[in-house]
Amino acid sequence: MTVAIDRATGKRRGDAPRPGLGQRLKHGYQKHWYAYVMIAPVVVVLGVLVLYPLGYGLYLTLTDANSLNTARTIGVNEIEATYKFIGLDNYADILWGETAYDRFWSHFIWTIVWTAACVALHYTLGLGLALLLNQKLRGRTFYRLILVLPWAVPTFVTVFGWRFMLADGGIINSALESLHLPTPLWLEDSFWQRFAAIMVNTWCGVPFMMVSLLGGLQSIDSSLYEAAEMDGANAWQRFRYVTLPGLRSVSSTVVLLGIIWTFNQFAVIFLLFGNTAPDAQILVTWAYYLGFGQQPRDFAQSAAYGILLLAILIVFTSFYRRWLNRNEQQLAI
Repeated sequence: MTVAIDRATGKRRGDAPRPGLGQRLKHGYQKHWYAYVMIAPVVVVLGVLVLYPLGYGLYLTLTDANSLNTARTIGVNEIEATYKFIGLDNYADILWGETAYDRFWSHFIWTIVWTAACVALHYTLGLGLALLLNQKLRGRTFYRLILVLPWAVPTFVTVFGWRFMLADGGIINSALESLHLPTPLWLEDSFWQRFAAIMVNTWCGVPFMMVSLLGGLQSIDSSLYEAAEMDGANAWQRFRYVTLPGLRSVSSTVVLLGIIWTFNQFAVIFLLFGNTAPDAQILVTWAYYLGFGQQPRDFAQSAAYGILLLAILIVFTSFYRRWLNRNEQQLAI
């Protein structure tokens, strides 16, 4: 029997009823079973590596779990878990408790400053180097290879190298002392710890930004520059009205990725200072300290920090994408 659909009402006409959800799923599986088979391994891996840890971590945030009341084995003795459900008390303690500023808000403010400073330096220096490498220079391939090395070298090797150079007897302070300049306590003083962290992370992050923006520059049609030059535009005007608009899509993507990566940049802070720089700890390293760097280890609050980090990034990403879409609509008009 043929079933027609009323265009005015969008309802089905005829005697045949609409199939139920189970029938539709069964029909879809029979028709596209190969697609379900292809994506099944990916779903299983994501479930095991992402969804289960995320769900279990969310559950821990609603308890008072720590290293003293969780299930554990000591010798031949198996101790059962004794932690209990406490609801949203962990979140309330982190955000509004008596020590909320020292334990969360101070680290949150520093994390925002750290992220903004690093991403701004990444983009500015990366764009400047990309503009230079986009010119016809002798040995341009060699320069590209040298500038990509900080990104190609493993992060822990780079950070340990910087830690040796920033030590009291390191090459940086030795050079400053030979020039009769002050020798900062890079790894001891709070201000210089933060300065050193931004400097090392900038060294690690600029090559990615440079390579991405260089690809964006090479995709801009050269005829646009020729037309602008014929209209009498100077170098700054060509950069402002041709280069920057041509890099808009690439810039929006790499800046968003840079913010997410820098906001959660664990390796640089932890490998550079460990647990010896409380004022330089960002939220992700502070969460690690609560869960694994103190006794008793506070699993519940550490997991709560992780959920808060996820929530902050989701909210920021949604507003960032909405802002970009609004700007694109205004430019289209």
